[in-house]
Amino acid sequence: MFSRIARPTATLLRSLSTSSQHNAKVAVLGASGGIGQPLSLLLKNSPLVSELSLYDIAHTPGVAADLSHIETRATVTGYMGADQLGAALKGCEVVVIPAGVPRKPGMTRDDLFNTNATIVATLADACARHCPQAMICIISNPVNSTIPITSEVMKKHGVYNPNRVFGVTTLDIVRANAFVAELKGLDPARVNVPVVGGHAGKTIIPLISQCTPKVEFPTDQLSALTGRIQEAGTEVVKAKAGAGSATLSMAYAGARFTFSLLDAMNGKEGVVECAFVRSEETECKYFSTPLLLGKNGIEKNLGLGKISAFEEKLVAEAMDELKGSIKKGEDFVANMK
Repeated sequence: MFSRIARPTATLLRSLSTSSQHNAKVAVLGASGGIGQPLSLLLKNSPLVSELSLYDIAHTPGVAADLSHIETRATVTGYMGADQLGAALKGCEVVVIPAGVPRKPGMTRDDLFNTNATIVATLADACARHCPQAMICIISNPVNSTIPITSEVMKKHGVYNPNRVFGVTTLDIVRANAFVAELKGLDPARVNVPVVGGHAGKTIIPLISQCTPKVEFPTDQLSALTGRIQEAGTEVVKAKAGAGSATLSMAYAGARFTFSLLDAMNGKEGVVECAFVRSEETECKYFSTPLLLGKNGIEKNLGLGKISAFEEKLVAEAMDELKGSIKKGEDFVANMK
């Protein structure tokens, strides 16, 4: 049921299509970074994108020139520096924001807060001014706080639409699918594990009981698998030994979510993705659950569904941390000068 990124060869063949509905203008804010560059490459490769607007504080003209030589239909324009941010956003229907500093060994997502909170607030403010109707997809960590920041900034401008602001948690689903497939000897492309909650540590809650196809694990293996999914980001940070965090897998996951959103905006039915959004599904103001996407963003929140006792415990244990992260984001905007 979950939409998936098209395989590269299929995407290249689809690029020959000139269907008039494939005409979205998409902006990537933070396009020169470790996530932004491969994400922009994947977006350039899609027939769903007709204009690609790339923004960063440095190197964007070079990234744009490089991508513009690729033989796909999307036109690419690079914008650099605060004075060009408004122009980069003008007319955009989808804005994807991977901007910010990456995690380094020993850092928690919370350690990123002070730097990335300011960056996201600034970019959200620009979106509110220059493309208030756009779908906003936030990748910048800590997502559990940057989504409340984005929402509060949009509220200040009177343009907040909770159906159009998404915290991209897709990497958690991608990882869960890959790890379950590895353990069970399945084709990862056919595995779907909903992941709910938030996007940091124990707030990441894989619903293995709802996996398609159905899988079962002994209690100890289930616990270890859940822990690996929750700490997979740290696994990459340690493996890169100071050279960065998850960039390539995050770019893939960000592209997958963006393509699903564009498909739904084009009228494709039955597109479901999990994302961290404003929610009434739990006692938390924001929570990730499977969402039915449509032309105007979230069409329906599909909620938690039936979950196991093990998963109920995980949800309960995540609440305090999630509430704290959400409040931290809201307080940041309330105290902004």
